[in-house]
Amino acid sequence: MRFSNVLIGAATGLAAGYLAIRAFELTLPSQPAKPDAAAYGRTRRALAIAGVVRSSAGSLAFAYGPTAPAIERAYRFLPVWARAGAFASTAALASALLDLPVAIAEDHELERRYGLTEQPRAGFIADALKSAGIEAAVVGVLATLGAAALRRFPRTWPIVAALGAFPLYVLANLVVPVYIMPLFNKFEPLQGPLEAQLRALATDHGVGDAEILYMDMSRQTKKANAFVTGIGNTHRIVLGDTLVENFEPDEVEFVVAHELGHYVSGDTWRSIGIAEAATALLLLAASTLTRDDRSSDGVRLARIAALLGAGVQIVRPALAAFSRSREWAADRFALQSTNDPKAGAAAFRRLRDQNLAEDEVPEWYEFVFGTHPSLGKRIAALDASAVNAGAAAANS
Repeated sequence: MRFSNVLIGAATGLAAGYLAIRAFELTLPSQPAKPDAAAYGRTRRALAIAGVVRSSAGSLAFAYGPTAPAIERAYRFLPVWARAGAFASTAALASALLDLPVAIAEDHELERRYGLTEQPRAGFIADALKSAGIEAAVVGVLATLGAAALRRFPRTWPIVAALGAFPLYVLANLVVPVYIMPLFNKFEPLQGPLEAQLRALATDHGVGDAEILYMDMSRQTKKANAFVTGIGNTHRIVLGDTLVENFEPDEVEFVVAHELGHYVSGDTWRSIGIAEAATALLLLAASTLTRDDRSSDGVRLARIAALLGAGVQIVRPALAAFSRSREWAADRFALQSTNDPKAGAAAFRRLRDQNLAEDEVPEWYEFVFGTHPSLGKRIAALDASAVNAGAAAANS
C-alpha cells in the first residue's frame, strides 16, 4: 500500500470520526455551564486547534482521495467550461451540510450552554444553510474563473489568478455590506442623542458622512461588538444592539472611536493589500507543488485549494501579528480622539465580562491565532494612560 494512500485514509478517518463525535453529542442532553471565562476560553482554544487539523485533513483527503474524481465524473455531460464550477459548488455545499452537526455543536450549543446566545437551533440552522448556499454560489464562480485561467495560461496562471484576486477582494468589500449581511441581520441608522455624539466624533475626523448603523446582533449572540466594513460609499460603522443597550454612552463612544481609527487609517485597504500579497505567495507555492498534476480542472482546483488552506496555517501568525498591530493603532486613535482612557478601560472590562472573555490567553495562542491583543494588555495600557493623565493634571 502506498504511503500516500495511508495518509489519505487517516485524514478521511479523522474527519469522519470528528463529525461522528459531534453528531453524537447533539443527541445527548446538554447541561448549562457556569459563566466561567477560563473554562470557556480553554474550550474555544481546543476547538480552534481541532478545527485547523480537521479542516486541513478533510480538504486534503477529499482532494487527493477518490471522492473528488467521482464528483468530477458526474458532470462530464456539461460543457468543459462549466464542469469545474458545478464540481466546486457541489463539493462546497456537500461539505457544509456534512459539517452542519459540527457547526451546531461548536458554534451554537456551546454558546447556549455558557449563556451567550438565545437563538433557537432552528434559527442557527437556517443561517447556516443560507451561508452554505451563498458560499456554494461564490465558490462555483471562482472555480469557473480559476479553471479558465488554468486552461488559458498553463504556465503563468498563478500570476493571472493573483492579479484577478485584487478586484475580487475589492468587490467583496463592496457587495458584502450592502447585499449579503442584510440577509442575516437588520441594519438601521442609529438615531438619538448617541448618534449625535458619535456623528460629532466622526465629523472631527473628516468622516461625518460615514454611515453609523445599529444591528440586531442579539438575534445570534449576547456578545457585544462593533465593526467597520466596506469601501467608499459602502463603508459603514456598525454597532450591535448588544453594545448600545449595555454600555454607557462614553464607553460606546470610545469603541466607535476605535472603529473610526480603522476607517480613517484605511485599514480595509491595508487588509486587502496583505491578503493580495499572501494570496500571490500561496498561489505560487501551490503552483510549484501541483506542477506535474494532470488531473481534470475540478480535481486540480480542489488540490490547489487544499494546499492554499494548509498554507494559510503557515502564514497565519504573520497575518495575526498584522491584525494585532492595527488594533493597537486603533486603540491609540480612540485614546487621542476621546482623551478618555477611563471610559476605554471601562468599555473593555464590560466587553470582557459580557463576552465571557479572559484577560489573558496563552502567549502561543495569541501568537498563532490572536487577531486582537488580549483584553488584559489593552486595559492595562489604558489604565496606565489614565494614571499618567492624572499625574500630568496634578502637576500642571
